Amino acid sequence: MPDAIFAHPLLARVYDAFDGDRDDLAAYLAIAGELTASRVLDVGCGTGSLAILLAQRDYTVVGVDPAEASLKVAKLKDQAGRVRWIHGDATVLPALDADLATMTGNVAQVFLTDTDWAQTLQGIHAALRPNGHLVLETRRPEHRAWEEWAADGDPVTLDIPDIGRVEQRLEVTDVSLPFVSFRYTYRFLTDGEIVTSDSTLRFRNHDEVESSLAANGYRVLDVREASDRPGRELVFIAERST
Repeated sequence: MPDAIFAHPLLARVYDAFDGDRDDLAAYLAIAGELTASRVLDVGCGTGSLAILLAQRDYTVVGVDPAEASLKVAKLKDQAGRVRWIHGDATVLPALDADLATMTGNVAQVFLTDTDWAQTLQGIHAALRPNGHLVLETRRPEHRAWEEWAADGDPVTLDIPDIGRVEQRLEVTDVSLPFVSFRYTYRFLTDGEIVTSDSTLRFRNHDEVESSLAANGYRVLDVREASDRPGRELVFIAERST
């Protein structure tokens, strides 16, 4: 089941406001052009930020996500209906003959077991055309991002149209590497409602990611620093090899 931050109707509506400017997505637009893709699958598309940017640039786009509330927000943003939205995960995808699949943000880290991760990679593999590409990013465990999260405990309050003032607080609840758990607490100041969302991410290192890709039918072509977060994240560019 997706975390409440994506699946709760209220939290899905405020997600984009707290997520801020998605400067990281420019790198994915550039990679799509570099790989001369025309059909793109956005895995874990959430509220559709990348999928809609791609569609606006005339890519044929499919967005898939297990959180129906996030997809509802995405569809409202996609007024032209240019993106095909699928409610589910990568294991239920039809054969799409996609040139490129993407996993941005923390998507690659939400798969906590080796089995779930392998099944996701296999589902994407089946949705790609022969020699199609998968691009994903993952946080570098050696950077220890959770220590920054724990140190920065001050709440953030935003005034969100049609909702009002909302306070967000982040708390790291457990560090048992390779797993890190944290909780977002949202307080809707207009009516006092409080909604929490608990999440856990798995921090795989470079070699773990690369070996898992190889084991599931991919060949890693390049590993890059995330351009907007150097030293913090790695971006893997892989090709479907079987």
